[in-house]
Amino acid sequence: MLKILIADDHTVVRKGLRQILLEEFLSAEIDEAADAEELMKKVMKKEWDIVVSDISMPGRSGLEVLQQIKQHYPRLPVLILSIHPEDQYAVRVLKAGASGYLNKDSAPDELVKAVRQVLLGKKYITSSTAERLASLLDHDPGKLPHEHLSDREFEVLRLLSAGSPVSEIAEKLSLSVTTVSTYRARILAKMNLKSNADLTLYAIKNNLL
Repeated sequence: MLKILIADDHTVVRKGLRQILLEEFLSAEIDEAADAEELMKKVMKKEWDIVVSDISMPGRSGLEVLQQIKQHYPRLPVLILSIHPEDQYAVRVLKAGASGYLNKDSAPDELVKAVRQVLLGKKYITSSTAERLASLLDHDPGKLPHEHLSDREFEVLRLLSAGSPVSEIAEKLSLSVTTVSTYRARILAKMNLKSNADLTLYAIKNNLL
């Protein structure tokens, strides 16, 4: 029996994904997780054929959990879903070990196609993501400043540029205010920027919001 684990912090999204997958995989056993901690606990508790997970959830980021899953269960395929455009996260999650990246705006049959491909042991990527990966293989020296950030720094960058205060980011990511402030200083230094306003302008210019 096919075993699928769905992780998303929105109940409506989880139920929708469950319905789409059950219509295609009639006898599948499908379970759900509402946040990163629950996802990791369920991954460790049972053997799964595939994990379908959001990238943005309360607590630890989906990227962190993805890396932890691949560290302990390297053969477990993980398909990442996100509201974020491919050019923001697709390459990052694939480099972190994901088997595929799919935007939540995709049609249901695209989700089924992605799951089927991943279950066959293949990667699921769109043509635009494939082009992006190809350009990275060329070691393009003209990488944009945000492409030098770590996954966590990139996440903090997006939240800061969206106008979230440090205290709110700390709560969302389950970090201390001091830690978030350290990330902010590191981000500004790496990107050679001076303020949150600069970050916002950069994010708008590079379609990160």
